[in-house]
Amino acid sequence: MASEAEDLEAEAAEQWQLVNTPLGEMWSGRTRYAAAMYFFKRGEMNAETLEVYRICARLDHEDPLPIIRDRSVGKEWLKRLGA
Repeated sequence: MASEAEDLEAEAAEQWQLVNTPLGEMWSGRTRYAAAMYFFKRGEMNAETLEVYRICARLDHEDPLPIIRDRSVGKEWLKRLGA
């Protein structure tokens, strides 16, 4: 049986994959936003960065990263993504 720490690590890994869902896939904007909410709730993303994901939620082809960069928010998040 997996430990609670292993379960949390598996959940974080799954959410990481979801926040990196490729652009253009159906519902991908909403998927990225839901995963971004997970990282926000964990304190790993600020509200301004989450807001960009919210704005892009209905825009499956819109990359939130350039918008985050243009708004000068989420610098730590961009580093984490290697963007």
